[in-house]
Amino acid sequence: MTVPEITPEEQSALDTALLDALTPLATAIRSRATGLPEHRMWEGDPAEVALSVLAAWKHVDAEVRRLTATAAGTAGSYGASYEQMGAVWGITRQGARKKWPDAVVRTPATAPAALELFGGTAELAQDPSSRRWTWTGRGADGERGTAGADTGYATREEAAAYAGAFLQEHAAATP
Repeated sequence: MTVPEITPEEQSALDTALLDALTPLATAIRSRATGLPEHRMWEGDPAEVALSVLAAWKHVDAEVRRLTATAAGTAGSYGASYEQMGAVWGITRQGARKKWPDAVVRTPATAPAALELFGGTAELAQDPSSRRWTWTGRGADGERGTAGADTGYATREEAAAYAGAFLQEHAAATP
């Protein structure tokens, strides 16, 4: 997936939103640094005022980097590769791996995993080509179930949750 460029209107709206978010932070930083009330933030040496704004941007930059890493981790948890992340970010696969080293977690075990709940059992397996997880199970009542031909889950845990819900629904009846 490549990301299209944003339109001039979108760029303008983004600039406005960022400046609107930045102003209270820059004002607070300037007020603390000078002891001036916030409504007088723009008074004083222009270089000092500009440095207060720069200090606020530093905090915004750090937060954007943190949120970007979270977004990359989320994409990786759903199966996105470093190559895909790099393509969206405009960098190489290696650059994406360096930028977000923990975003893609290689699941070492692709062998089926057994799940035993509510008197039934389910097997979880990862499709090697799609890297999606599926499940098949047999409830305590003898009912068989599966994730379905078109269903796959991004993580083993997600597949286990659906398999567990099936096993709970088909638990042995208590006398």
